[in-house]
Amino acid sequence: MTSSARLAAAGMTTSTVVALTAGLSMLQPLSTDLYLPTLPAIASHFDASVATVQWTLSVFIAVFGLWQLVAGPLTDRYGRYPLIMLGATVYALASVLCMLAPSMAVLVIGRALQGLGACTCLVGARAFVRDLYTPSEGARMIAGAATIMSFAPLLGPIIGAQLASAFGWRAAFAALVVFAVALALFAAFRLKETNARRNPHALAPGPMLRTYGQVLRSPAFRAYALAAAATYGGLFAFISGSSFVLMRTLGQSATAYAFSFSTMVAGYLVGTLACRRLLPRQGMQRTIAAGALLQAAAGIAMAALALAGVHAPLAITVPMFFYGLSHGIVQPPSQSGAVAPFPHNAGAAAALLGVVMMLIAAAVGAWIGASYDGTVYPLTLTIAACSMATVLVAFTLVRRHGDVAHHG
Repeated sequence: MTSSARLAAAGMTTSTVVALTAGLSMLQPLSTDLYLPTLPAIASHFDASVATVQWTLSVFIAVFGLWQLVAGPLTDRYGRYPLIMLGATVYALASVLCMLAPSMAVLVIGRALQGLGACTCLVGARAFVRDLYTPSEGARMIAGAATIMSFAPLLGPIIGAQLASAFGWRAAFAALVVFAVALALFAAFRLKETNARRNPHALAPGPMLRTYGQVLRSPAFRAYALAAAATYGGLFAFISGSSFVLMRTLGQSATAYAFSFSTMVAGYLVGTLACRRLLPRQGMQRTIAAGALLQAAAGIAMAALALAGVHAPLAITVPMFFYGLSHGIVQPPSQSGAVAPFPHNAGAAAALLGVVMMLIAAAVGAWIGASYDGTVYPLTLTIAACSMATVLVAFTLVRRHGDVAHHG
C-alpha cells in the first residue's frame, strides 16, 4: 500500500502528520531548553547547589530514555492515539506540578513525570510515521517536522529568559502547561489511529524481550542507532554544560546566553532543510556521511580554538552553529533508518532507539557535570570527541549495514 493510500485509510493529511509529529517532538526540547536560563535562579530560590539543580535535567532525560522500553510496546498493544493522549495529559499535569513546586524534591518529581509524558508522545509520533510512510519518505517527513520543531529550542531559551526576567522562574513551566494543553486539544481532534495491526502480546515479558532482542540483533538498527546517539551526545553536552561555561566561565548574561544557545539551534534548522534536499538525491547513507564530515570539522575546530587559548563565547558558538547544522542532516535519516526494518514492531524499535540515545546522552551529561572545572576544556573536548564518534560510525557501520531501502 502506498503512503497516500495509508494516509487516506487513516483519515489524515500530510500537513496534519507534519504538525502532529513536530508538536509531539517539541515537548522534549522545550522541556530542556526553555528553562536553561533559569537554572541559576532555581538554585538561588531553593538555596541548592549546581549539582542538585542539574538533577532536574538528568532525571528528565533518564526517565525519558528508559520509559521508552515500556511506551513502545504500549503503542504496539493499545494503539498510537490513546497513548499519545495519555502522554500529553500527564505532561500537562506534570508541568503544573513543576510550576507550583514548593521544594527541590517536588520539582525533580515533576520533571520525572514530564519525562514520562514527553517520552510517550514522541514514541507514539515516531511509530505513526512508520505506520504511514516508507523508510525514505519517513526520513523526509521527520526532517520536515524537525524543521518546525527546531523553533522550540531556537526560541525556547530566549522566551524562557524573558519570562524569568519578568515573572520569575516558575513562568517557564507555566508556558509549558499552555503548550501541552493546546497540543492535547489538537491531537484529540486531528490525530487518528494508525496502528492497523495491534499486537496483543506486545506487553508479555517473553515476546517483549524477544522483540527487543530481534531489534538489537539487526546490524542496520545498531548502525543507525549509534549514529543518532553519537551526534545527539555532542548536542546534549552543549545543552547540559553551555549555561555554566558561557555564563559562569565566560561571563555572558542570561539573555546573551539564550541567543548563543539559539545560534546552535539556527544551525540545526538550516540542517533539517538541507537534509530534505539531500535525501532524495543522495540516499540515507550518503546523507549521513556528508553530515558526519561537517560535524567532525566543527568539533575539531572547537577543540583547536580551545587548545589554542581562544576562550571567548564566539569560539564555542560559531563551531556549534555548524555542529547543529550537521546534526540536522544526520539525525532524521538515522532515526528513520533505525526503525525501518521493523514495520510491525515500529513502537518497540523506536523505543529502543530512544533508550540508546538517552542513555548515552545521560552519560555525557553526567560527565559534563562531573568534569566542569571552571574552564572551557571539558565541554569543547567532549563535543569534539562525539563528532569524531559520529564520523566513525557513519563511515563504518552505516556504510556497511545501512541499506534499508527494501523495507517498505
